[in-house]
Amino acid sequence: MKNIINKILVAGLICLLPQVQATASSHREAPLISNDPLADNTDLYVFRSPCDSSKIVIIANYIPFEHPAGGPNWYNFGQNIRYEIHIKNKTTTTTDDITYRFTFTQVNEDTTTFFNIRLGKQNIKDLYTCQRSLDGGLTWTTIKSNGIVPPPNIGPRSIQSAVGLGAASYDALMMAAVTTASTGEKLFAGPVDDPFFVDLGGAFDVGGFRAAGRDGLAKFNCHSIVLEIPISTLQKTGLTTASATSILDPNFVIGVWASASRQSITTLSTTGGQPATAGAWVQVSRIGMPLTNEVVIPIGAKDRWNGTNPYTGDMAYQPYFENPELALYMDTSAFALAVPGLSALRIQANSLGSFDFRNTHQGLFPVRGTLGAVGTAFDEITGYPSFLLPDNHSPRAVDLLPIFYTGVPNLNPYQLATGKTPGNPLTPGKPFINNFLPTFCDMIRLNMAVPVTSRTDPKFSSLGLVKAAVLGLTDPAYNTTTTLQFIPNMDGFPNGRRLEDDVTTIELQAVSGVVLAAIGLWYDDYSGTGSPVTPQLSGVLGFNAGVTRNDTTFKACFPYLQDPWPGFTGSQYSGPASSQTPLEIASLPLTAPVFVMNAYPNPFTSQVSFRYKMDVDGKVSIQVMDINGRIVNSINEGYKTTGDYTTQWNAGSVPAGNYIAVLSINGQQIQTIKLVKAN
Repeated sequence: MKNIINKILVAGLICLLPQVQATASSHREAPLISNDPLADNTDLYVFRSPCDSSKIVIIANYIPFEHPAGGPNWYNFGQNIRYEIHIKNKTTTTTDDITYRFTFTQVNEDTTTFFNIRLGKQNIKDLYTCQRSLDGGLTWTTIKSNGIVPPPNIGPRSIQSAVGLGAASYDALMMAAVTTASTGEKLFAGPVDDPFFVDLGGAFDVGGFRAAGRDGLAKFNCHSIVLEIPISTLQKTGLTTASATSILDPNFVIGVWASASRQSITTLSTTGGQPATAGAWVQVSRIGMPLTNEVVIPIGAKDRWNGTNPYTGDMAYQPYFENPELALYMDTSAFALAVPGLSALRIQANSLGSFDFRNTHQGLFPVRGTLGAVGTAFDEITGYPSFLLPDNHSPRAVDLLPIFYTGVPNLNPYQLATGKTPGNPLTPGKPFINNFLPTFCDMIRLNMAVPVTSRTDPKFSSLGLVKAAVLGLTDPAYNTTTTLQFIPNMDGFPNGRRLEDDVTTIELQAVSGVVLAAIGLWYDDYSGTGSPVTPQLSGVLGFNAGVTRNDTTFKACFPYLQDPWPGFTGSQYSGPASSQTPLEIASLPLTAPVFVMNAYPNPFTSQVSFRYKMDVDGKVSIQVMDINGRIVNSINEGYKTTGDYTTQWNAGSVPAGNYIAVLSINGQQIQTIKLVKAN
């Protein structure tokens, strides 16, 4: 009889379940902004550069779901929109400490054609101005004028042939658009492959996550603003990490969010001209932590959240973090049985025999005011308990709320369970994270002092801090001491956000209580003896959201994002018999081979660098020939796996003149580049 009643209840719950607003990052995340894609923030990334560890990379993406063949009017940054990146490095101020503003203008170089590119002219061509404010937007300094935005990657005839731009490759155009601001920041703005990855179809079908999902963003592009900024520019007193007291120095924490704003009045023209804009500037989109406006904010508040100033308004949304809707689909006493796609994710209801973290339950509130809380983040003298343990029905204020709103301090209990007294998570453990910046607003927070995990490190993982926690708890290299150590992936989400980080999986695991487990609040099936890596914890750690990587590679160095997908593929047009094949997004294999090489500087005087990209493995060689076809240099790169590579030719001994560089893969000539050696 009990089983029959349970089945009836589950069937009823399925009918009552709301649409699970999950995991699209910020692609069309709110009703109003879905009608204004040019101003729609899609993603934000903040990480320490793997190429130059003295710098921080910030990537703000806009315009979701750009079909590569979306002509005849291709995607552009919007005019009359302020695209802004906001940076906080102090708690003593109430506004931005550094703000970068990008505004765009358009030039039509040839009004007589319907083609976007024809005979060396671009229609429409984007240019940008970058300004910087250091006083919360009161005053602005222009640090770059007439920045170049690369054109859309329409196809080889538009990009490489004589009837188009005649470029060596699209990648050459992209790299030529990289520039440096007058204040030292490296800048790029333009179309790119959308770096986010997620099974949109499964996620939005009421949480229908599947083991082998389909990336709903595969082969789509977006528009990106990329900055590489010296740490000394971002650190509140101008220090470099050489001055950091440790890798968790609190003085090196920054918070970052991005936004787009429009003027409040738009007047349409009756003659088909550009609309006129006037009035105050209004924020219409924003993003800090990924997925906030998808999995945390309910649909009735999404538009309001997009327009909220996070410094003054985010506390109004605090209840959604303390009892998140998504947790209901991981709770068997609520809707979990109706969402089998999340069956591996369960929330602690009786951790250590005492603590219940299901929605509206007490969580860790019973420890507030006890002797055990003295000397921890819950000590009343710190002032934090009113935020972390506000009452006896806000269980996730203790873990999810600080991840999104304050960052995590290097205080008990927010240390790894390694070294803690068994059964007492309030005792000291292994220091693990400090990105604490208690501004009480949604931002990506990063401790800039944490070293970079090399992308070639065998322990590098897209699971970010979750993987670092697992290593700190289980790897003998780290779990035999409570001394602070750099554990690979401590620079991963949610301590910043790297391009490779699988934020969908990480955040679903976090809602399921994996952070609580990492600090010693184990899952209910832990008996108190033996390994705490129980079947429930193993299930959570083994869960993934079905798509765990992007559909292509990332560049090793700036601007890190990959070239945008072309709207047309096949051999370059050379006459009526040439094969021309349009890009089919649904059927194009993820391993479609791509080889691109460019040379810089070109012209050169003594030395030239070749940069090439591979999407399949193979043996690589580069031969340089003079105009008579004589080989003057051979570079054998050996066997290379997929990725970006750079090699150099020291041409000091050859005379000035014209040369040809030939890239060959597995003995087959792939691409040629004209080189010019100057006197």
